[in-house]
Amino acid sequence: MKSKLRIFGIGTTLLLSLICQLGVAQQKPIKPNVLFLFADDQRADALGVSGNPYIQTPNIDQLASDGSRFENAYVMGGNHGAVCAASRAMLLSGKSLFHVYDKLKDERTMPMDFAQAGYSTFGTGKWHNEKEAFEASFQHAKNVYLGGMADHYSLAMRDYDENGKLGEPTNRGYSTEVFAAGAIEFIKDHAKSGTDKPFFAYVAFTAPHDPYSPEANYINHYPDGSLPLPGNYKPYHPFAFDNLMVRDELLTDWPRKPEVIQMILSDYYALVTHLDTQIGKIIQTLKDNNLYDNTIIVYAADNGLAAGSHGLLGKQSLYEHSTNVPMIIKGPGVPKNETFDAMVYLYDLYPTLSELAGLPKPTQVDGKSLAPILSGKSAGVRNSLFTAYRYTVRAVRTPEWKLIRYPERDYTQLFNLKNDPLELNNLAENTEYSSTKDELMNSLKDWQKASGDTAALTTKAIKPLEYDPAKLTRKPDQWQPEYTLKRYFENIEN
Repeated sequence: MKSKLRIFGIGTTLLLSLICQLGVAQQKPIKPNVLFLFADDQRADALGVSGNPYIQTPNIDQLASDGSRFENAYVMGGNHGAVCAASRAMLLSGKSLFHVYDKLKDERTMPMDFAQAGYSTFGTGKWHNEKEAFEASFQHAKNVYLGGMADHYSLAMRDYDENGKLGEPTNRGYSTEVFAAGAIEFIKDHAKSGTDKPFFAYVAFTAPHDPYSPEANYINHYPDGSLPLPGNYKPYHPFAFDNLMVRDELLTDWPRKPEVIQMILSDYYALVTHLDTQIGKIIQTLKDNNLYDNTIIVYAADNGLAAGSHGLLGKQSLYEHSTNVPMIIKGPGVPKNETFDAMVYLYDLYPTLSELAGLPKPTQVDGKSLAPILSGKSAGVRNSLFTAYRYTVRAVRTPEWKLIRYPERDYTQLFNLKNDPLELNNLAENTEYSSTKDELMNSLKDWQKASGDTAALTTKAIKPLEYDPAKLTRKPDQWQPEYTLKRYFENIEN
């Protein structure tokens, strides 16, 4: 009997030990997946959740409801007309404009950190930086487009070959749908594999960047003339700056006709709504595979777009419509249905996602983690924001004020964003606000020094503010499909 009891006691001890070990294993935190959804040229106000009553974005709006939205998120700027190249370099490196410009080759990137932490990394969509940087950043790839401008209907995409290198490009259908399909395939394969590794998936769309050519089923989704003009619509930009003939500004003629701007908005909104539909399919795939709750999802865009605001079409300015971008974060550790007014940069997402996922803090980044804001420990990470475009425009903004400086023109704009969010009333020459103007100019200089920006705020040779729009001429570029050629070039000019 004693022998049996002794054996039973030993068995009980072993059993209890196993149960304890199992309990510890069960308590070990499961790292969250990360899904990064990145739009191209989307204004911050081109979402239903941002208060736009005209656009339909139910899936992105639901993400915001399930998570948190930052309404003062910005791209820092660009060093040439393709602002998206610099924006993506900043996002993926976590560095500011003057520390990375638009090159990622030999830079440490966000997906590299996740791969080192044991994540399976996947990339699809637009990559507007070096091919070698993509291959160094992602373990898996499908439907990758190497380039900037694109015809959504005819986009050359690449996959990894057997050597883990991007192969030869082939055309595969409408860009938004093909990129979404690549992401869906990866998520399904990941779920079927049974691996306990989390994933980091980067899905970079080319929409709603022009050409203004929605997928065929979405043409006329918003009938021409049904959308109001922007509140800061102008037929011309009121003064010359930088290059008013930069490629984006040639997509319609001068003056910017109200009916044409409404056409652009109809197509632009259709591109966004189609994008939202495809995002809905990706999210449903997460849910179908029981991955949604444990996945951090980010929705953001590389820069905004004028689309008729201030007489401009593109993003080559420092007005709010071109620098303010959507930013939504949903997932474990993120409060639901919250909106934050903290001033943040896109490149803050690198350290933010690292902290949310429990990765070591990246040491080479300029960005600041937004996790303390999400947890309620902090109201913000900086008191002002600095933005720059080429060497021709600089701006600084606080929660209430914004100063834009044009060195080549020796011209300054000052806007009270609380009272004038559309930036229509320039107060720079109003003596009542001289002290505010001086304070912001000093702040601008401090930002330049801290950022490594050596551009002068007044050039030696001052160019005139006046210009003659009648002398501006345009022609279509190689990326315009038949739909936009007929709609925005042939019909308008005849």
